[in-house]
Amino acid sequence: MGGPSKIFRAGLLAGHAAVVTGGGTNLGRQAAAELLACGAQVVIAGRREDVLAAAADELGDGCSWVSGDIREAADAERIVATVLERHGRLDVLVNNAGGQYFVPAEAIAAKGWRAVMRLNVEGTMTMTTAAADALRAGGGGTVVNVTVSPHHGMPAMAHTGAARAAVEALTRELALRWREHGVSVVAAAIGRFDTESLRKYPEVVWRGAARSVPLQRLGSMDEFAWLVAMLASPLGRSLSGTTVTLDGAADNWWGAWPPPAIADDAGTVPTEARKAAPGG
Repeated sequence: MGGPSKIFRAGLLAGHAAVVTGGGTNLGRQAAAELLACGAQVVIAGRREDVLAAAADELGDGCSWVSGDIREAADAERIVATVLERHGRLDVLVNNAGGQYFVPAEAIAAKGWRAVMRLNVEGTMTMTTAAADALRAGGGGTVVNVTVSPHHGMPAMAHTGAARAAVEALTRELALRWREHGVSVVAAAIGRFDTESLRKYPEVVWRGAARSVPLQRLGSMDEFAWLVAMLASPLGRSLSGTTVTLDGAADNWWGAWPPPAIADDAGTVPTEARKAAPGG
């Protein structure tokens, strides 16, 4: 997966060290690839050693891996210590690890609710806390918290909607508290992306997901990776405390697109005939 970035200048993140949780698959792996393409040294973290080893081998020079469970403080601290041991610094933490499952809100069991909250909220906070001193020691750094869109509700996944909203609240609070140390904290709220995981569902599922996006397509993993690299760049510092949404405008609408009420039988939104301008 090596090679220069398609959109960023060579060496944009040269001399930087980054850790990407959930970096062995899908969006996390692609984010790691883009950080590498921008010149950073990257450590991918996760729980499955075989997956991490395979991903690091595919990602190539500059990438290594460390296993650990971000929900456990000792593991989070060990992950950060490993980055410091290998690279002497930590500049970027991408809190990409997370998870959820489909279930109606009224059917969410207490055990399931706690599991989603522990992974998405506590895991993010545990990993961020473990990295705080290392980020400050280098004169500042960036934390990218991956959350989800749309923000106006997630049918069948209310537990993850609540969890990610909590992470966005933490993002704002930590950005305020850590600004004097030069540490930026940004949330990246993502929509429906064309990942290996999504493609495991029946075709009707991922095609339906694409149709629900006003942009009328799924996001590409490259687009997610570019957002992460941009947030890790100097420009990302100016976005500290904000939630940057990358979802093809899904945050502005819920349901099929275009809305049935304004589409014709062919699914096209009719346009009003306009008179030609004088002299036109």
